[in-house]
Amino acid sequence: MTPVVEKLGAEVDDWVARNNGQLISTRRHLHAHPELAFAEFETTSYLEQRLREVGLKPRRLPTGTGLVCEVGSGEPVVVLRADIDALPLADLKDVPYASTREGLCHACGHDVHTTVLLGVAMALASLDGLPGRVRCIFQPAEETLPGGATQVVASGVLDGATRAFALHCDPSVAAGKIGLRTGPITAACDRIDVTLIGPGGHTARPQLTVDLVDALGRLITDVPALLSRQVDPRAGMSLVWGAVNAGIAANAIPQRGQLRGTVRVLDRDAWRNAEELMRSLVARVAATTGAEVDVDYVRGVPPVVNDPRAVALLRAAALETVGSDHLVLSPQSMGGEDFGWFADVMPIALARLGTHGGGAPLDLHRGTFDVDERAIAIGVRLLARTAMHALAADAELPCSPGPPPPARTRRPAPGDTAGRASDEESHRR
Repeated sequence: MTPVVEKLGAEVDDWVARNNGQLISTRRHLHAHPELAFAEFETTSYLEQRLREVGLKPRRLPTGTGLVCEVGSGEPVVVLRADIDALPLADLKDVPYASTREGLCHACGHDVHTTVLLGVAMALASLDGLPGRVRCIFQPAEETLPGGATQVVASGVLDGATRAFALHCDPSVAAGKIGLRTGPITAACDRIDVTLIGPGGHTARPQLTVDLVDALGRLITDVPALLSRQVDPRAGMSLVWGAVNAGIAANAIPQRGQLRGTVRVLDRDAWRNAEELMRSLVARVAATTGAEVDVDYVRGVPPVVNDPRAVALLRAAALETVGSDHLVLSPQSMGGEDFGWFADVMPIALARLGTHGGGAPLDLHRGTFDVDERAIAIGVRLLARTAMHALAADAELPCSPGPPPPARTRRPAPGDTAGRASDEESHRR
């Protein structure tokens, strides 16, 4: 650790200690006022006001919601990102800060992520001598396909930066601990909808028609089984069906049936070929049944693959923040996270922030989800120190964990996600 980082890190610790109550109040305000993807207008205005109060100059993202705000000046530039949208779930908690919007809830910890990044920006704004610029991105629409990150990447907001960092709440890890992992930490997540069509008929005479329910059953069992023999097991690819629908009457073979599920994979190369493979397997199985088949495949988010050098910087910050006894290896998750799109233009690293405060873990994407708010201060200290370590490493190349990353071509957004997310899209992860 350089003397500059050590000094600034201590000043961030002091700022967090003085403002911890304000951080908790901020999180509770955000939790009580959730908004869906691309509709985070009040959230954006609230963050904009708070940032301007400390002399910063945030600007709206081209999506209309979300912000980018730079702290410091000069080069190099590192990116910190938080997601700001909520889920279409009812808040089932009996707490003073429960959601005030019926059917909406911050059930994935985005209120914590946003509060942490706001705290980092405000803390860094109070410092003198920051060795570069920290670009804070408050990103909308993480809970959609293919995710609001595609719009951020396509807009050029990341241009000129060297690395990007983020964190995500982990209710399986105790508050006070930080989880890290090099390589894939979350999975790609695509959606597949399969529709089967047949002439229908009487259940007394299945031989005279196409037994569509039987055909659906074959797809349900045979396609995942075939998939396990078509892909290297180390790629971590899986197909899990989440919904099946066909027919009404017990004695009538239906004319139409539908399966819906998600395809998840940890390996980015395998993900690129996932759609072609899934279409082929579905067609192969459906051909044995006589049913007509239509496949709607929605390409979602890529895996988050943590860059080793970026993880080394996170680790250095984590050791200073919580010590080695509270640093844990984060398991790979098959959940989706659109932060993976940032890797199209720069190295990235995602950390896990422990939020479990005791009792049974309150899992993500449930209306009962809540956090131990002591984690917020740890998150601010972690990301602020990570940014300072990254700036110092990139400014002083001989002391850097490695050479600066090569320039990458910015990827255009795959599809138009500028509209408001539907409940269906918001539940896909």
